[in-house]
Amino acid sequence: MGFFKKFLAKVTRTSSVTAADWDELYSELIASDLGATLTEAILATAKKSKSEEPIEAIREALTALLSSKPRTLAISETGLTTILVIGVNGTGKTTSVAKLAANISSAGNRVLLGAADTFRAAAVEQLQTWATRIGLTVITGKTNGEPAAVAFDSATKAKADGYQYLVIDTAGRLQNKADLMAELGKIKRVIEKVTPVNEVLLVVDATTGQNGLSQAKLFSEAVEVTGIVLTKLDGSARGGIALAIEHELDLPIKWIGTGEAIGDLTPFDPEIYITGILDAE
Repeated sequence: MGFFKKFLAKVTRTSSVTAADWDELYSELIASDLGATLTEAILATAKKSKSEEPIEAIREALTALLSSKPRTLAISETGLTTILVIGVNGTGKTTSVAKLAANISSAGNRVLLGAADTFRAAAVEQLQTWATRIGLTVITGKTNGEPAAVAFDSATKAKADGYQYLVIDTAGRLQNKADLMAELGKIKRVIEKVTPVNEVLLVVDATTGQNGLSQAKLFSEAVEVTGIVLTKLDGSARGGIALAIEHELDLPIKWIGTGEAIGDLTPFDPEIYITGILDAE
C-alpha cells in the first residue's frame, strides 16, 4: 500500500518534519481514499503526539482510528452459526462466500452454503462450482425465484441436519436500491424464524475508494452489519478505505481478500495493516 512512501523517504533522512512535509502527506492521504475529514483527523492527532519519532506518531494516530470491536466470527453457543454475506455485485461477494466457507470447513466444521442470489444465474452457478471444488453442499432455488425462500430452506436444512455453519450468499442488485435493501431485510427476518443470524458480513471492493464507504453506510442502514470483508487488497488498491470505514462506521474489518485462489482470504490483522501503510518500499 505505502501511503507514506514519499513522506517516509524524507523523515528518515531528517530529524524533523516541516510544514511542507505535512502538506505533502495531506495530499498523499487524500489520494489514498481516506477523505478530507479523516485525513485532517490523522494529521491533527499525529502533530499532537508526544512521540519523538514522527513515524511512530503516525502509527499511533492510525491505530487509534481502528474499530475496537471483535474481529473474530461471532460463534453460536447453541449449535448452528449463520453468516449472511451481502454487498453489491462486482465486489467479489460470491467468491468471498466460497473462500470463507472453505476456510471454516478446513478447520473440521460442517458447512452448508445457501445460494440466495437467485436473480443472477451466474452467481448460483459460480457458487455451485466452488462448492464442488471444496466438497460442500449448496442449497439453490429457481432462477429469479424468491431469495428469502432459498435462505429459509438453507436454514431449515442446516439446523435439521446438524450443520455447524451456514453461509448464505445474497443478491447484490435489484431494480433499485430500495428493493435491494428491502429484500435483504426480508431474508434476515426469514432466517431468524428458524435460527439466529450471527454475522452479517458486508463485502467491499478496496479499489472503489470512497464509493466503498458509501456502500457500507447504505447497507448498514438496511441491515445490522457486523463486519467487513475487504476484497482486492492485492497491492493495486491503496487500502485507505479500510480506515475510513472503521473510523466512520465503527465496523471491524474481519477478513481481507488478496487474490482469486480459494485460499486468498485471511483474517484482518490491524498491526500488519498499519505496518503495510507505513512501509516505505
